[in-house]
Amino acid sequence: METEVHVYAFAVAASVLLSFFPFLIVILSLCRHVLKWHAAVAAVYLALSDYFPGQLGEFIRRNLDVMVSGRGPFQAGSMLLLLFVANGVFEPLEVALNRAWGVPRHRTYWRNQLISLGLIFACGTLAMLSMMLTALNYSIWPQLLGPSSVVVETLGLVFFKIAALPISMLMLFLIYWLLPNRKIAPRQVAGAAIVVGMALEVLKYINLLTWPLLRAKLSREYGPFVYSASIVIWSFFGAMLVLAGAEWSARAGKAQENPAIVPQPQISTNRSESAPAS
Repeated sequence: METEVHVYAFAVAASVLLSFFPFLIVILSLCRHVLKWHAAVAAVYLALSDYFPGQLGEFIRRNLDVMVSGRGPFQAGSMLLLLFVANGVFEPLEVALNRAWGVPRHRTYWRNQLISLGLIFACGTLAMLSMMLTALNYSIWPQLLGPSSVVVETLGLVFFKIAALPISMLMLFLIYWLLPNRKIAPRQVAGAAIVVGMALEVLKYINLLTWPLLRAKLSREYGPFVYSASIVIWSFFGAMLVLAGAEWSARAGKAQENPAIVPQPQISTNRSESAPAS
């Protein structure tokens, strides 16, 4: 990994901060006003509590609920803002992946926008699929086990984690496979997507464990911007893991494409050389 990886990671983290809340507004509005599916709304809040602990999760949930309740069912502004800002996640990633794979030329601006738009819809669809699977569990378990909130919440969280981890790995696979400006065999990036997906899950638990200490420190340094700073910091670490996985998959892929030539022993055909000296 080169030193400019920090530039790429911070660019991704800034775009995550700008696109995060519009994404939540679109998802929650779709579940509440269009689908009218209360279990899906509960699944969105469950995902928030799983990724953002304590007061941060409560702060996001409270403001998200106010924003969605005061709007109509179709969030055109949030959708357009999400499409515009989320492209900023994939542009630095494409530059970094092209550099890792040794691609000399990047895509043109409009081709990059099209690829980014496709990945936005693909990743958004996968995220919605994870929410819907969790929502189905919230709909089924109360009918089977009764209205016990503790049991339902526990089973919902377990099934959310079971569904979320493979889906996040699939998202990473699509990014590693489709974003570089060259043809890549799926097997060259599948392993990196699995490992980085598990590493991001570990990073999430590190965030949950260290959040009380980190929040106290960031509150003294950033004041009212403590929550924004925490999202940028953890997004930066996550982007570093994604870029490290890209570098690893690129090195392994290039090694498979250009294996080292092992020198073969030379067999002499000259009788005079092979004959023993008299």
